[in-house]
Amino acid sequence: MISTSTALEAPDYSRKWRSFFPIGLSLFTTVLSMTMVFVALSAIADDFSVTLKAVSWVVIIESLVLSSLIMPMGRVGDIFGWKPVHVIGLGLFAVGAFSTAFAPSFMALIGARLIMSVGNSMIQSTQTALAIASFPPEEQGKAIGSQSTAVAIGGCCGPLVAGFTLQILPWEALFLLLVPLSLITMVAALVLIDNSVLKHRQTKTARTFDWGGALLSAPAVIILITIINNPFNLSFFSLAFIGGLCAVVLLLAAFCFWELRSSSPMLELRIFRNRTFATSVGARALGFMAATNIQLLPPILLISVKGLSAGSAGLILVLNFLGMAVASTIAGRLSDRFRPKPFAVFGFTLLVISTLWMSFATTNISLWFLMAALSLHGLALGFWNVPNQALLMGSLPQSSLGIGGAFSNLTRNVGNVTGQAIVTAIVVGIMTAEGFDIPLSEIADTEGSGNAFINGWKIAFWLAAALSAAGLVTTLITKSISPTKLQDPQSPASIQQSTNGIKQPTESSTPSVKPSTMLIGIPLVIAWILVLDWFWKKKNNQNE
Repeated sequence: MISTSTALEAPDYSRKWRSFFPIGLSLFTTVLSMTMVFVALSAIADDFSVTLKAVSWVVIIESLVLSSLIMPMGRVGDIFGWKPVHVIGLGLFAVGAFSTAFAPSFMALIGARLIMSVGNSMIQSTQTALAIASFPPEEQGKAIGSQSTAVAIGGCCGPLVAGFTLQILPWEALFLLLVPLSLITMVAALVLIDNSVLKHRQTKTARTFDWGGALLSAPAVIILITIINNPFNLSFFSLAFIGGLCAVVLLLAAFCFWELRSSSPMLELRIFRNRTFATSVGARALGFMAATNIQLLPPILLISVKGLSAGSAGLILVLNFLGMAVASTIAGRLSDRFRPKPFAVFGFTLLVISTLWMSFATTNISLWFLMAALSLHGLALGFWNVPNQALLMGSLPQSSLGIGGAFSNLTRNVGNVTGQAIVTAIVVGIMTAEGFDIPLSEIADTEGSGNAFINGWKIAFWLAAALSAAGLVTTLITKSISPTKLQDPQSPASIQQSTNGIKQPTESSTPSVKPSTMLIGIPLVIAWILVLDWFWKKKNNQNE
């Protein structure tokens, strides 16, 4: 029985949106950075006189560092505090961005990108825990939905900002833009994140960092991501490739052996006995593997096959992120009021439909057909991602929110990388088999190559539909969590309920969902489509 009034005192969540602002801004900044880099790769390659294959390491190094450090950094956050790790990460991110802009050589640029990625791993490993801790436990869905909305806005702005900036300024300007943005975010995090709430919500159960787990997991993930990306074009039957796979298996086996016997494990593997956690992780990996197609293939179709400019393609691709922003807000609020699982099922159903829809594309595809499919896919992503993460995080104890959020992001990153590798192998393999081993820039000018690309496109989206269906089945067998499960076990309401043996929601555990909030994105999407329509008409008039 808890006798002190201090222990019964609930934290004040009245400043939740103030606390969330720097977290949302850090999400926006990191996603903006990642999406801008893709647009700038050609300019970077030209500036340093390196091949596009070599310049791909600007992206690969980020995947390697993020994937290998995100779990150890999540553990560091659980031990020393999520806020200080987050703030230090933003500082490193700013230093790395500044160093990237002034890199005197390509190798120096790669080193600067490594610094950026270390900072990014600290940011991403703590931002989910910080977002959830800033809101009352019964509003966990709202916190995750707000996260996804910030990600969607960053995804929208990245290609547009990069496209328009590179028309008038060199690529270095993109990284210089990130410096003040990340420094402002760092100061905002220091000032605005509510320490009193974090003191209540973050339970530091261990003070020992699991060096053994980190030293085993990091190289395992690095080798795995390298094998998946296959930047050296190794044969599947080569000694290096097979040796790499064996090394991954041995390192992961050693990691599991160590973690099960560690007194302070980095990742508590026994948590996978929790069916909700295990199936949510599986569905998450399948969902992001399926969603990768949208990031990779439509830009090629629009630019290389249909001959649109990068700016025009960016305007169309934004619809995917707009749909995601709309659905994330709605799904987050509904998950708080009801249960997350039904909305995750609904989202995966939409993902199956949207990926099958995309499989019907041809070289003469209507832009309206593609825009509708992109919008539906964005809605699907928002509807399954937010409830899925709510299920995953809701199944964890308070003391594991940091490592849980880090593992969630690791699952997303590995799913994305794996999906990209599979899709690339399918499309390139089919085009090569049909006699079109040519650069993407030559597809529009080479007869028959567009059809070969579409043949690969169809198979890739059929596979995406199959992965989506597998994610749907996995979600269906996931054990549901009610909103009452998300209550803070240290709150007075929860203590009283536990004492009395009563399990019923408090008045605040079922927040209302305002129709105005749910429908706010609909006119936004309609307005954007009208802007696109005006843009196409103006362009056609100019061509005439």
